[in-house]
Amino acid sequence: MKIASFNINGVKARIGALTEWLDEAQPDVALLQEIKSVDEGFPRELFEDRGYNVETHGQKGFNGVAILSKLPLEDVRRGLPGDDSDEQARWIEATVVGDSHAVRLCGLYLPNGNPAPGPKYDYKLAWMERLEARARALLADEMPALMAGDYNVIPQAEDAANPKAWEEDALYLPQTRAAFRRILNLGFTEAFRARTQGPGHYSFWDYQAGAWNKNNGIRIDHFLLSPACADLMTHCEIDKEVRAREKPSDHVPIWVTLAA
Repeated sequence: MKIASFNINGVKARIGALTEWLDEAQPDVALLQEIKSVDEGFPRELFEDRGYNVETHGQKGFNGVAILSKLPLEDVRRGLPGDDSDEQARWIEATVVGDSHAVRLCGLYLPNGNPAPGPKYDYKLAWMERLEARARALLADEMPALMAGDYNVIPQAEDAANPKAWEEDALYLPQTRAAFRRILNLGFTEAFRARTQGPGHYSFWDYQAGAWNKNNGIRIDHFLLSPACADLMTHCEIDKEVRAREKPSDHVPIWVTLAA
């Protein structure tokens, strides 16, 4: 089972880039972030024609997450538990049924948090506390589970081409990285680092200042796997070359394969 995560930065603006990648990469499941579309405006027919079941949790002009799946989806839920007043569309989850295992998939778009300090950063840290609570619940269920998407977290210095430039940024502040580590330390595996070590691996390059041409990137898109899910993992890769294509997102896809 091939499961991908892709912050598409506006599904309508990137529809050509997205469908080209889907046709080439052929993921069984794609978790999308920043669709920037209400549910009724999402171009679902383009994906249904490719054999995908489509579930969205949209928001006009901002945020928004979706699941595209060639496999059956069950028990779809929208919104991260823990704050009924939160109206931002940043979380969607469902159970996907494979040949040998069912896997709980959680797609997320974690808040950016800038400027920090400030209310946006407070919201980011509170959201991460809710994420930790949901992560604990997923572990308690003992089903293979993963949480994937744009975390807006640079975990380590090696995950940025120029870490000093990010020292005052919400993506790299000590409190952000500590909150991320607390979730990992519950027993989750960070899929990419379980397979690939060392610097120079990024999933985001800003549109400004020639970041792509200079390879001035950061790695902020992650798969976190529960122990039962980590046991099924066979590969994890970043599709870096997608960033060089026409009208790209500023993110690129990351994907795992599971023996499921």
